[in-house]
Amino acid sequence: MKVKKVILMVLILTFLMLLTGCVPGDGSYTTEEPAGFFWGIWHGWIAPISLIIGLFNEGIRIYEPINTGLAYDFGFYLAVIGGFGGISFTRKQYRQ
Repeated sequence: MKVKKVILMVLILTFLMLLTGCVPGDGSYTTEEPAGFFWGIWHGWIAPISLIIGLFNEGIRIYEPINTGLAYDFGFYLAVIGGFGGISFTRKQYRQ
């Protein structure tokens, strides 16, 4: 039982470290190659992680400032609303 918990914690930490490689505001986007729609979706999904990292590193933001505009915005908000709003569908329904 204890080994399973250790393995689970190692997997979670590894997954979180992999996610931090693509956070917004890390300087990987330029005006010639801005973040687009799919990066907006990705940044929306990892927004909570970006927020936590941003508390300790002021260079990391939740939202990529160098983006394609409406396409990035649409992807970002689609992921934030869909990713976090979808959790409510898994809640247990109570009978009255």
